[in-house]
Amino acid sequence: MKHKNSHLLVGYWSRLRKGRDVPDQCDIDPRAIKRMLSQIFILDATDTERPVYRLAGTTLCQRFGMELKAANFLTHWESKSRSALTLLLRQSLRMRQPVCLSATATTADCGMVEIETVLAPITFGPGEPVRFMGMMQILSDPFVLGGRPIAFQRLIASSLVREDEPLTNFELPPPTPPLDAIRVHPKAPHLRLVVSREKPATVHREAADGMDEALARIFSLLGASPATAG
Repeated sequence: MKHKNSHLLVGYWSRLRKGRDVPDQCDIDPRAIKRMLSQIFILDATDTERPVYRLAGTTLCQRFGMELKAANFLTHWESKSRSALTLLLRQSLRMRQPVCLSATATTADCGMVEIETVLAPITFGPGEPVRFMGMMQILSDPFVLGGRPIAFQRLIASSLVREDEPLTNFELPPPTPPLDAIRVHPKAPHLRLVVSREKPATVHREAADGMDEALARIFSLLGASPATAG
């Protein structure tokens, strides 16, 4: 991993495990990663051939020029990369290890940047891990994009991340205060709720949407400064 935020995210993920193979989504405290919130996303990979965004940071949505509501994670990858990514997602979930993706991203008029994406597997209630806490970081000069959206990405390299302990300088925040005690900031980075209705609603699905909505509300109410891009 090249970007310091990638190390911070994996370190936080490792710390959340508390002796387990992977942490659960409900363990995530948005305040612990508030500086990176606008680039964080939650990916539902129950179907690894069509992983969809459940939550997506505002900067991430801006990078792709769209709200990533129920969008397929693989949509913005070229065809050969999609096949490789499907296998990588399965391997990461099976081995309970984060995966780091190196890619080139291109705009429609050939503006090109290097992007690093980290996907850390998480559970969502009892059972096997089926989701990822992820983050995308631009490694090269983002001004090359000129504000234009990314049209597609091409996978250059990938590796499973073996980082059993968090970084020593990464500290968890104090207990989260009640939501009504958190000051609302008009420019606070947040995650957008993503709800897919392709399948009939069930009690489990409604509960899942409710948990996602609660997490999204916490993210949106945080009184934090916008995350630093880069």
